[in-house]
Amino acid sequence: MSVRILLADEADLVLIGAQTILKDRPDFEVVHSARSGDDLLDAARRCLPDVILFNERLDPLIDVLALVERLKHASPQSRLLVLGSQVDGLLVRDLFACAVLGYLFSGDDLRDCLISALGTVLNNRPYLSPTANAEYLVAMQSPLRDWKLDSEARAVLRLLARGMHINDIAAQMDVPLRRIYWVRQKLRKRFGANTNEHLISMAVVEGFTSTDH
Repeated sequence: MSVRILLADEADLVLIGAQTILKDRPDFEVVHSARSGDDLLDAARRCLPDVILFNERLDPLIDVLALVERLKHASPQSRLLVLGSQVDGLLVRDLFACAVLGYLFSGDDLRDCLISALGTVLNNRPYLSPTANAEYLVAMQSPLRDWKLDSEARAVLRLLARGMHINDIAAQMDVPLRRIYWVRQKLRKRFGANTNEHLISMAVVEGFTSTDH
């Protein structure tokens, strides 16, 4: 019986690449290719795949950790593999804590990594592609390794990095304005920053976000 795989990425090139690798493997079946967070969640409920491989930036409105939690409810039996274009060792740690089993850096050749990653997570063992593994090991040796950002803080930080104003962030996240002010103040205190610009630059340096969104 074939392993059922659900793919999700906003870039057609990535989906085509993964499908090309898998098409000659009768032991794997791509049951759906999603291009948005809503599409992914709907397909997860309908298809009940064995493995879900999705891009961490699939949907700019949903933080990856929040998306993982939704996927766990939508299809509890699915093993989760995350694909990312920028490796953040601390994010990998948080994803593992949320029951994600693998992380593939898109800069590593999928032809060398994808089949191995699928086989590993199907055996319920964690998998990291070479670059992701190196960054994870560095992060675990950092004094920051015990400090975490929850999904709400990550979402606010990401939207600040995109240049959004506090009022717009509150409206997009559908939470009270005072809540966003509180989260921003918490972030500023953590990173020792007095302005949004300083906060973002410190978060980029420490690997919690990037200015490429």
